[in-house]
Amino acid sequence: MSGIDFVEQNKSYAATFDQGHLEIPPTKNLIILTCIDARIDPASQLGLKLGEAHVIRNAGGVAKDAIRSIVISQRLLGTKEIAVFHHVGCGMLLFETPKLRDIVKGAAPGDAAVASAVDAIDFLEFSNVEEGVRADVEYLKNHPLVLKGSIITGWVYDVTTGKVHKVV
Repeated sequence: MSGIDFVEQNKSYAATFDQGHLEIPPTKNLIILTCIDARIDPASQLGLKLGEAHVIRNAGGVAKDAIRSIVISQRLLGTKEIAVFHHVGCGMLLFETPKLRDIVKGAAPGDAAVASAVDAIDFLEFSNVEEGVRADVEYLKNHPLVLKGSIITGWVYDVTTGKVHKVV
């Protein structure tokens, strides 16, 4: 059980909540794909309001890991633009898949189910933030399930300055 009282933490937000009328499709027809890093707050950083964009998050903000959500967002909810955001100081730069697999297996020695499960995962790490952005943009531009004509851009967010810059 969590040490956080979510009901209590939610009270002040819910007391002034007046956005229950928003529709499911995002009004800006936009997907923001970014990392799970707790230092990232996409809406605040990009000046987005509730209901304006879908925010898809995964470790590293990696497109291959997000394709299911992107397809749903585009095909069912009308998004036409995808902005890929990676960030400086990303944890995805700090490991390689074989090392992480060893760590997981080491925590459960002799457990064949754990070994098999972790061996089936490509953790999709990258060694350079800007190259990772370029690779994800190319992946999306060439993916047969991403809508043709989609606007796809790539960005880097600096967690130390709060600034973004366009890569592609």
